[in-house]
Amino acid sequence: MKKSMFYVLGMAALIMGCNSTDKVAKSTIDQQEVMSKLSLEDKAHFVIGSGMEGFSGDNAVIGATKNLVPGAAGTTYPLDSLGIPAVVLADGPAGLRIDATREGDSATYYCTHFPIGTLLASTWNTELVEQVGQAIGEEVKEYGADVLLAPALNIMRNPLCGRNFEYYSEDPVVAGKTAAAYIIGVQKNDVGTSIKHFAANNQETNRMNTDARISQRALREIYLKGFEIAIKESKPWTVMTSYNYINGTYSSESKDLVETILRDEWGYEGTVMTDWFGGKDGAKQMWAGNDMLQPGKAEQFDSIVAGVKSGKLAEADLDRNVARILNLVERSPRFQGYQYSNKPDLKAHAAVTRQSAAEGMVLMKNAKALPFAENVKKVALYGITSYDFIAGGTGSGNVNHAYVVSLLDGMKNGGYTVSEELKTAYESYIADAKKKAEAALEEQAKKDPKNAMLVKFLPQPLPAEKLFSADELTKQAEASDIAVITLGRLSGEFLDRKVADFNLSDSERQLLQQVCDVYHKANKQVVVLLNIGGVIETMPDAILCAWQAGQEGGNSVVDVLSGKQSPSGKFTMTWPVKFTDAYSSKNFPIDEDPRIDMLNQGKKGNVRNVDYTEYEEDIYVGYRYFDSFDVPVSYPFGYGMSYTTFEYSDAKCAAEGDAIVVNVTVKNTGNREGKEVVELYVVRARH
Repeated sequence: MKKSMFYVLGMAALIMGCNSTDKVAKSTIDQQEVMSKLSLEDKAHFVIGSGMEGFSGDNAVIGATKNLVPGAAGTTYPLDSLGIPAVVLADGPAGLRIDATREGDSATYYCTHFPIGTLLASTWNTELVEQVGQAIGEEVKEYGADVLLAPALNIMRNPLCGRNFEYYSEDPVVAGKTAAAYIIGVQKNDVGTSIKHFAANNQETNRMNTDARISQRALREIYLKGFEIAIKESKPWTVMTSYNYINGTYSSESKDLVETILRDEWGYEGTVMTDWFGGKDGAKQMWAGNDMLQPGKAEQFDSIVAGVKSGKLAEADLDRNVARILNLVERSPRFQGYQYSNKPDLKAHAAVTRQSAAEGMVLMKNAKALPFAENVKKVALYGITSYDFIAGGTGSGNVNHAYVVSLLDGMKNGGYTVSEELKTAYESYIADAKKKAEAALEEQAKKDPKNAMLVKFLPQPLPAEKLFSADELTKQAEASDIAVITLGRLSGEFLDRKVADFNLSDSERQLLQQVCDVYHKANKQVVVLLNIGGVIETMPDAILCAWQAGQEGGNSVVDVLSGKQSPSGKFTMTWPVKFTDAYSSKNFPIDEDPRIDMLNQGKKGNVRNVDYTEYEEDIYVGYRYFDSFDVPVSYPFGYGMSYTTFEYSDAKCAAEGDAIVVNVTVKNTGNREGKEVVELYVVRARH
């Protein structure tokens, strides 16, 4: 019997049993009265956002809304004369994204930078994810936002997708269960979420024009299943459609996707909005059931009004969408008259992010180097990101945080002594590299002023690793008890990663080799730490994947290195040996120019992988492919070590009605506390 497919049915016991906690609003909107007073033009304005700073349009009322919560992504359109306020929509998945400072205001409005989505999913602990969501939701509410534009749920189809750090898994069950827990946590604060990007947003290259060509089976089993799970179990207030086409139709213009599947089949009753500047035909988006168009473009308004007047768009469809937005407004803290404190409990939330980050780190290999032995007191830190720790990705998934704890600071906070000589050398090297990078950005902005703002928004490449002479390394080895090398990767919205981001660079290989040679010769161990947002090439000494752990990252890492907390993370994606081992590498846009279609400017040229991507792997995404076709991997889906050991016994499987119930006893047989994830797979036999 040949294994052809796996399905993750059980994670930890904590992964199951999500229930919605929606509450009934105290104040209500008399929709019949409101609708009777709205003209066609009023309705067309109302279903379009209020505009975005830096962009003009007939619908823009930025002056009236931009100061509600400075730095928020946008608002709904206000109808002040009818008592309908604008509600605030704000990014993002790793924490609320608003401006930290405000003109003429001495106060600060920092938000907590929580761990990236990939790390949270690696805990396989929905109870913990819900706690993180609840903390994020409190900041959303206290800072005056109404809807958080998160979580991001798309499948990790390929290791180079630029937004994989926001996503949860290559597996739809893991992704759906994790997203459901996040949504429930956020919405416990009576604020909304916007699950995104619905659907098949699996690459950033030419994302506004590319066509994802997917079989119906793969679409249902892989790319929609996570959304179905999360939406049914957590009832998010809003759903955000993606930029891309799916089989020739924009997602926001697809009645089959937005009405037939989402509403008719899944029973969704909330509001659907576009991603910012998504789609082209406003009337068609309204017809498809995409209720709200963000942030609002003049041509969308014109299309809607003209569509109704010509009969292309039934006014009843427009009225239906208006009603759904009114339902959203009615539930919002702003409409309910909530008094924002602007003072969320940032100290308590820092503790939440520190704990959650440590639990999601994955121990990949351990030759008795971890946790640190009691005699380890002096630590030599190598690698740029040991000193300039990456909290998370860039773009809408970034957070304006007050600080980031570097690994250097985390070591000091944990009572370890670090090399001042190395610290000085790295700080000087990093400062020089940043100065050169800023100069290059300024020069690029002069050459391309049109995209200057977006260029600054993009993730910038990290400098080459600093290298040392044999004598310098020998001196450091003599003065320290252990070496830690941190390798970092930065990624973000707007562009996909390069193949070079997956592979180790020459300077990284050289640093690893030289440090290992010198320290091993001195009978001292080397720990490799991965400060990354997505899968990379691995090496024999790689030991702890810390992901991008948010603002408390350095403290969280040291909690694990020191043994204060035992790692219990498990990979929610497969780590291929080579990038080309991933099936989708055959039809993924590799190393394309990031300027392709940043603002809907892409030119259609029928170019494979840019204008369209054939999902030729069909259902064989991630471990379904590697296992089914016996392709070797560096680390498999579900892998993760611990500082302790566990014993499984008394496994039993029994049918109970339509369900199959599996029971197993798990015992900690080691001498340390630890958490274990029980993974259950169903295999479809191929005869």
